[in-house]
Amino acid sequence: MTDSHVAALHRASLPLCPRNTHLAPRLPQLVGIRAVLFDIYGTLMVSGVGDIGLSAPDAPSAADRQIAFPAALRAAGLDYTGDGQHGVSIWREQIEASHQADRIAGIPHPEVDIVEIWRQTCARLHALGELTSAPSAHFDYQRLAIEYEIRTNPVWPMPGLSSCLQQLTGLGQVLGIISNAQFFTPLLFPAVAGATLEQLGFEPRLCFYSYLLRRAKPSCHLYRQAATALAQQGLEPATTLYVGNDLRNDIWPAAQVGYKTALFAGDGRSLRLREDDPNRNEYGEPDAIVTRLEQIPGLILP
Repeated sequence: MTDSHVAALHRASLPLCPRNTHLAPRLPQLVGIRAVLFDIYGTLMVSGVGDIGLSAPDAPSAADRQIAFPAALRAAGLDYTGDGQHGVSIWREQIEASHQADRIAGIPHPEVDIVEIWRQTCARLHALGELTSAPSAHFDYQRLAIEYEIRTNPVWPMPGLSSCLQQLTGLGQVLGIISNAQFFTPLLFPAVAGATLEQLGFEPRLCFYSYLLRRAKPSCHLYRQAATALAQQGLEPATTLYVGNDLRNDIWPAAQVGYKTALFAGDGRSLRLREDDPNRNEYGEPDAIVTRLEQIPGLILP
């Protein structure tokens, strides 16, 4: 983590309020829970587009991306002379090429490292003559990725975040993360919540991010990796509650690995019930439905 990256995220952040989902909570008492793992976008953080990545529910329009692309390059110190639409298309091509290569290698739900994607994008733009000079050997591609992200996916802490986590740690719960994410995702917490994940009570060994494992949800890979780490602390999936906002990406794979599950239905931007998905019946039902983070500690019998 660098202070400049956190500061850039902080400067660009404005309060976001969740949207009503009109879904009723279902709050059973769950016995034997010893750990709680969370998704981030749409669960711990209000996401302006509902998620991270190209498939976000309310992904920025083409026009918004066309404006954000050259603005991000300029903010990072690059002189871009090309068209925003063309730049976005080059960026997307790098992502899709990476995904395709990984699928051919046998990874059905691949994830990119967005820093490498920006490195490839800048090299391509320079070869096309749309960057007046190539980025230096010390160019900060992380800053460039952040400058684009803050223009296309604003975030803000979900209401009740601190209270929920304090109550869970007070109950002796071990906290962790399983999330589709990029390097900047953990930086959002000091930037907009005023504390690092570790300061909020999360166990670093139980934080699993898609960009590091190069696999994205709904792959079970992240959940299995977390299960292995839990086992090293004497914990089992059956005694772990996973909380996420997407029935397919969060609840389904978590249940397959044996976790208890709670669907977070606290923001209409990010709630994904997958009602029109032809495979909807395969995803099952969560053990609980929560509409506010403060409801989660109440699920757990002391």
